[in-house]
Amino acid sequence: MSRSNILFILTGSVAAYKACEAISQLVQRGHRVRTVATPAALRFTGAATLEGLTGTPVLTDLFAPGAALEHINLTRWADAVIVCPATANTINRFAAGLADDLPGALFLAHDRAKPWLVAPAMNPAMWAHPATQASVEKLRGWGVRLLPVGEGRTACGETGEGRLAEPADIVAAVEAVLARPVRRLRVLVTSGGTTEPIDGVRVLANTSTGRTGAGLATYLTERGHDVVLLRARAAVAATGCHEETFFTFTELDAALTRLLGSGHFDAVIHAAAVGDFGIEAVLVGDRAGPPGAAKLESGFAPVALRLRPNPKLVDTLRARSRNPELRVVAFKLTNGADTAVARTAVENLFARSGADWVVHNDLAERGGGEDFPATIHQPEGGPGARCATRRELAAQLEQRLTAARQTFQPPTHSLHAALS
Repeated sequence: MSRSNILFILTGSVAAYKACEAISQLVQRGHRVRTVATPAALRFTGAATLEGLTGTPVLTDLFAPGAALEHINLTRWADAVIVCPATANTINRFAAGLADDLPGALFLAHDRAKPWLVAPAMNPAMWAHPATQASVEKLRGWGVRLLPVGEGRTACGETGEGRLAEPADIVAAVEAVLARPVRRLRVLVTSGGTTEPIDGVRVLANTSTGRTGAGLATYLTERGHDVVLLRARAAVAATGCHEETFFTFTELDAALTRLLGSGHFDAVIHAAAVGDFGIEAVLVGDRAGPPGAAKLESGFAPVALRLRPNPKLVDTLRARSRNPELRVVAFKLTNGADTAVARTAVENLFARSGADWVVHNDLAERGGGEDFPATIHQPEGGPGARCATRRELAAQLEQRLTAARQTFQPPTHSLHAALS
């Protein structure tokens, strides 16, 4: 990636130490970084630290001598702006359009054709507060790209959502918005396996890790495309893209309807391992009860599950989409199948789903690490394109999706602006 100009704005959070690491990584990767810090931010990290990391003085005062026009000049200089860490106070001030400090003036003077990112960091209650959430939604509507918050123990000792993203994810998000592919795709990737509760502690699940979907999402994000990863909660996470999670088939089904119906996507890469069956009832002896109830006691009456078939979600993706030209990539997994059986399985999936491409892989062929022997098939038949790794698969899918996008004119708004 070519060197870019990055304006890095720090506000008053103990998570500023993570921001310093992200700044260091951006500089090491060849980017030119200038910093702005609020007085509160300088209580957590020193101006000397920021100057040492970037080689340029840190700016703090809207009315500093000789800096009266910096709120204009800096936004024209920057290829991208990131506010990290962004406190609840900062987010709410941006949403109110206040410009009585340097970050607020920079925000209002910003060239909105350039990316403006916000990486929130705050107490879980502050993040969940209706005022903060309303401000977040307003900023998203203005095209601001918000990095996902982390979940876990915060500096105040409470547990929940509100942690600042990790430095590697911050760097990946900045570089993703700076990447300039020939044609920028808006892609929804699904990954991981659905899980169906049997009782309060037991589930019916599959062995999918979500590594393939996460690898595809990460690659496409690194290439500068707008990506949403819809993954199982226990599945592998991606880097740099917006993520949502699901647990059950019903949650995945609802998320697909909402996302495809509310945002424009060029493609769906449906790599999720969707369970073929849901649990209709749990039978204990001669009594049937609903799934997901209190923990079943072991060692007593025999337990049986009454299953119902789940509909094939891949068959309905195009019908749910706002984009009539949506491209669909479906996946077909076999286990020890010979060539004829695999071919039949792929043909049946094409006939049923209307997918544009089907990626077939066989569990018996997999090795370790990034090895992912797979074949990309197209509806017309003929020999498929063979891939050896997940990254090679991602590159080949990107080529096909980019070529397909030339046949229609996508809208100009950013997917991250609507969904991140």
